[in-house]
Amino acid sequence: MNPISIVGAGIGGLTLANILKKQNLDFRIYESATEIKPVGSGIMMAINAMQIFNTLGLKEQIESAGNKINAVSVTDQKLKNISTTNVLALEKKYNSCNVAIHRADLQKILAQNVGLDTISLNHSLVKITREDGYILRFENGNEIKSKVVFGADGIHSKIRTQILETGKIRDTGQICWRGLAEFDLPEQYNREAVEAWGKGKRFGFVKMTGKKIYWYAVINKGLQDPYRRIAENFHGFHPMMIDMINATLPENIIMNTLTDLSPIPKWYADNLCLIGDAAHATTPNLGQGACQSIEDAYIIGKLLERSDDFNRVFEDFQKIRRKKVDDVVSTSWKIGQFSQWEKATALRNFLMRMVPERFNRKLVERIVELEM
Repeated sequence: MNPISIVGAGIGGLTLANILKKQNLDFRIYESATEIKPVGSGIMMAINAMQIFNTLGLKEQIESAGNKINAVSVTDQKLKNISTTNVLALEKKYNSCNVAIHRADLQKILAQNVGLDTISLNHSLVKITREDGYILRFENGNEIKSKVVFGADGIHSKIRTQILETGKIRDTGQICWRGLAEFDLPEQYNREAVEAWGKGKRFGFVKMTGKKIYWYAVINKGLQDPYRRIAENFHGFHPMMIDMINATLPENIIMNTLTDLSPIPKWYADNLCLIGDAAHATTPNLGQGACQSIEDAYIIGKLLERSDDFNRVFEDFQKIRRKKVDDVVSTSWKIGQFSQWEKATALRNFLMRMVPERFNRKLVERIVELEM
């Protein structure tokens, strides 16, 4: 019987594994993918996540693999500035910075640090049942018994639906393309993440390393023309953004519907706990999806330093994390709806311009401050 099983080798599951390893706890990770390979899109590791990676001794390695970002800007579709939030003061306060990085590079750093021998690949969970602990049944035919289980298996978590029997996924009504490309960005964008707002559409981009950029394009479902190429859906946006889309190989583009998870009453059961998207999936509008899963792992680690009673840890974990997570999910949803207005966009942009930068910085600080 495994003392501890972690289902899912995403960013949250791997961070949790690194924290458990630091505490000399015995665990095993089960991942549905057949190999750890360079797939996925870019990701922003915010100051809260980087503080936690610092405690694991991984901050410098992650910074070297990505690009430090000092400011986040909202513009109109022609790249005329609406609002800029500079985070240099917060970087100094927390001795950490935002880092734009390829998700696969981050995953590789975390996996290698925890030890590839702790990860069982090609283990897609089919069923979990309670029976003298838990029995995990995988698509490949393997059955594993485990005393303690962590569900880091994402928004469509089988652990959540089968054990906690809860979870309503909410559709934003928005479609998102994410792309990775080689592109010569003007020097002014070297340390800045940009999101351009149009009418029911927006386009964001950020530099990672060298000439590698990560971009995303969001459109309200009613405005999407499925017969058009992606770039044609963003006619009227600054030519540089159209060029980014056209410079991206089709195999480096991912498309999905933006969704989140309605708050669920409990994240845990006896000797079982959900973390990250499995417990509280959020839309990406605050750049906090993976960061909040990293915070989950950190808080669990802090609580395990005080007690080896997992059930007490899980109960305290939800009490500590609930308010912040609910706030992130709610705020991110509202920003996503506001930014996608199809009418009165001049009013929307005017309202954004009227928000003092100190207010935005205070919002960011509330999010990046750790709770323990």
